[in-house]
Amino acid sequence: MSVSVRIPTILRSYTGGESEVSADGGTVAEVLDDLEARFVGIRERILDESGAIRRFVNVYVGNDDVRFLDDLATGTPDGTKISIIPAVAGG
Repeated sequence: MSVSVRIPTILRSYTGGESEVSADGGTVAEVLDDLEARFVGIRERILDESGAIRRFVNVYVGNDDVRFLDDLATGTPDGTKISIIPAVAGG
């Protein structure tokens, strides 16, 4: 399945400056594996040591946060848009 992944500014150094890349995979986990195969190091910025999505990173499939779906097992049908959004803090 080919999907489109929006890359936040902070991770664009991994994608050669690209703000959106294509990836393959039937689940979010498979898409992240495909991204890692092409853009080494990007997965560790999204997932923690235990393989879970980092606390301050949000991953959306369409308009839905995967934490409220099937997490990394969330399906990614062909043409899906995935957004990786780091949390922003301020004070």
